[in-house]
Amino acid sequence: MGEMLGLLKVVVVQGKRLVIRDFKSSDPYVVVKLGDQEVFDKDRFKADDKMGHAYLNLQPLVSAARLRHVVRVSSGEMTLRKVVPDIDNCLVTDSCISCINGEVVQSAWLRLCAVESGEIELKVRLIETCDGPSR
Repeated sequence: MGEMLGLLKVVVVQGKRLVIRDFKSSDPYVVVKLGDQEVFDKDRFKADDKMGHAYLNLQPLVSAARLRHVVRVSSGEMTLRKVVPDIDNCLVTDSCISCINGEVVQSAWLRLCAVESGEIELKVRLIETCDGPSR
Protein backbone atom coordinates (compact mmCIF):
# COMPACT_ATOMS: atom_id res chain seq x y z
CA MET A 1 0.00 0.00 0.00
CA GLY A 2 1.23 3.51 -0.79
CA GLU A 3 2.26 6.20 1.65
CA MET A 4 -0.58 8.24 3.20
CA LEU A 5 0.00 11.89 2.23
CA GLY A 6 -3.12 13.48 3.68
CA LEU A 7 -6.64 14.48 2.76
CA LEU A 8 -7.33 15.63 -0.80
CA LYS A 9 -10.00 18.33 -0.97
CA VAL A 10 -11.36 19.39 -4.38
CA VAL A 11 -13.47 22.53 -4.69
CA VAL A 12 -15.16 23.40 -7.98
CA VAL A 13 -14.91 27.20 -8.07
CA GLN A 14 -16.79 27.82 -11.32
CA GLY A 15 -17.55 26.60 -14.80
CA LYS A 16 -17.73 28.59 -18.02
CA ARG A 17 -18.96 27.97 -21.55
CA LEU A 18 -20.65 24.74 -20.40
CA VAL A 19 -22.86 23.07 -22.98
CA ILE A 20 -26.65 23.16 -22.66
CA ARG A 21 -28.09 19.66 -22.43
CA ASP A 22 -31.60 20.37 -21.12
CA PHE A 23 -34.24 22.61 -22.70
CA LYS A 24 -32.71 26.04 -21.93
CA SER A 25 -30.02 25.26 -19.40
CA SER A 26 -28.27 22.39 -17.66
CA ASP A 27 -27.78 21.23 -14.10
CA PRO A 28 -24.10 20.32 -14.22
CA TYR A 29 -22.26 18.45 -11.49
CA VAL A 30 -18.77 17.05 -11.12
CA VAL A 31 -17.65 13.47 -10.56
CA VAL A 32 -14.28 13.17 -8.85
CA LYS A 33 -12.42 9.88 -9.29
CA LEU A 34 -9.19 8.88 -7.57
CA GLY A 35 -8.19 5.26 -8.08
CA ASP A 36 -11.22 3.15 -7.16
CA GLN A 37 -12.88 5.95 -5.19
CA GLU A 38 -15.61 8.08 -6.73
CA VAL A 39 -17.52 11.03 -5.29
CA PHE A 40 -20.39 12.75 -7.10
CA ASP A 41 -23.87 14.25 -6.88
CA LYS A 42 -26.16 12.25 -9.17
CA ASP A 43 -29.15 13.74 -11.02
CA ARG A 44 -32.13 12.32 -9.11
CA PHE A 45 -34.92 13.14 -11.52
CA LYS A 46 -33.75 11.95 -14.93
CA ALA A 47 -30.88 10.37 -16.81
CA ASP A 48 -27.51 12.10 -16.59
CA ASP A 49 -26.50 14.39 -19.43
CA LYS A 50 -22.86 14.01 -20.46
CA MET A 51 -21.16 17.39 -20.29
CA GLY A 52 -17.58 16.30 -20.88
CA HIS A 53 -14.70 15.10 -18.75
CA ALA A 54 -11.30 16.37 -17.70
CA TYR A 55 -8.32 14.96 -15.88
CA LEU A 56 -5.56 16.41 -13.76
CA ASN A 57 -2.32 14.59 -12.99
CA LEU A 58 -1.85 14.71 -9.19
CA GLN A 59 1.84 13.74 -9.27
CA PRO A 60 3.03 17.39 -9.40
CA LEU A 61 0.88 18.14 -6.34
CA VAL A 62 2.36 15.16 -4.47
CA SER A 63 5.90 16.20 -5.46
CA ALA A 64 5.21 19.75 -4.25
CA ALA A 65 3.93 18.37 -0.92
CA ARG A 66 7.19 16.48 -0.48
CA LEU A 67 9.15 19.60 -1.45
CA ARG A 68 7.25 21.56 1.19
CA HIS A 69 8.74 19.26 3.84
CA VAL A 70 12.26 19.58 2.42
CA VAL A 71 12.19 23.39 2.46
CA ARG A 72 10.19 23.38 5.74
CA VAL A 73 7.52 25.88 4.74
CA SER A 74 4.86 26.12 7.45
CA SER A 75 3.51 29.68 7.33
CA GLY A 76 2.97 32.41 4.79
CA GLU A 77 2.75 31.72 1.07
CA MET A 78 5.34 30.25 -1.29
CA THR A 79 5.04 29.00 -4.87
CA LEU A 80 6.44 25.46 -5.00
CA ARG A 81 5.87 24.51 -8.62
CA LYS A 82 4.32 25.55 -11.91
CA VAL A 83 2.53 22.98 -14.06
CA VAL A 84 2.10 23.63 -17.78
CA PRO A 85 -0.58 22.20 -20.08
CA ASP A 86 0.49 18.88 -21.65
CA ILE A 87 -0.80 15.38 -22.47
CA ASP A 88 -0.94 14.41 -18.76
CA ASN A 89 -3.61 17.00 -17.92
CA CYS A 90 -6.43 19.08 -19.40
CA LEU A 91 -5.01 22.40 -18.23
CA VAL A 92 -6.09 25.48 -20.16
CA THR A 93 -3.25 27.63 -18.79
CA ASP A 94 -0.27 27.25 -16.47
CA SER A 95 -1.23 26.17 -12.96
CA CYS A 96 0.66 27.13 -9.81
CA ILE A 97 1.07 24.87 -6.80
CA SER A 98 1.69 26.86 -3.64
CA CYS A 99 2.09 26.31 0.05
CA ILE A 100 -0.38 28.57 1.83
CA ASN A 101 -0.13 28.52 5.62
CA GLY A 102 1.05 24.91 5.62
CA GLU A 103 -1.41 23.54 3.03
CA VAL A 104 -0.37 22.59 -0.50
CA VAL A 105 -2.86 24.18 -2.92
CA GLN A 106 -3.22 23.97 -6.71
CA SER A 107 -5.49 26.29 -8.67
CA ALA A 108 -6.33 24.97 -12.13
CA TRP A 109 -8.53 25.72 -15.13
CA LEU A 110 -9.39 22.47 -16.96
CA ARG A 111 -10.79 22.17 -20.48
CA LEU A 112 -13.58 19.62 -20.79
CA CYS A 113 -13.00 16.84 -23.33
CA ALA A 114 -15.50 14.96 -25.53
CA VAL A 115 -17.84 17.95 -25.62
CA GLU A 116 -18.29 21.07 -27.77
CA SER A 117 -17.08 23.53 -25.11
CA GLY A 118 -16.59 24.05 -21.42
CA GLU A 119 -14.01 24.71 -18.74
CA ILE A 120 -14.00 24.28 -14.98
CA GLU A 121 -11.90 26.02 -12.36
CA LEU A 122 -10.71 23.84 -9.46
CA LYS A 123 -8.87 24.44 -6.21
CA VAL A 124 -7.19 21.25 -5.06
CA ARG A 125 -5.81 21.14 -1.51
CA LEU A 126 -3.61 18.46 -0.02
CA ILE A 127 -4.22 18.75 3.70
CA GLU A 128 -1.69 16.92 5.83
CA THR A 129 -3.17 14.59 8.42
CA CYS A 130 -1.56 13.16 11.54
CA ASP A 131 -0.57 10.12 9.44
CA GLY A 132 1.10 12.31 6.80
CA PRO A 133 4.73 11.98 5.71
CA SER A 134 7.31 12.02 8.44
CA ARG A 135 9.52 15.06 8.79
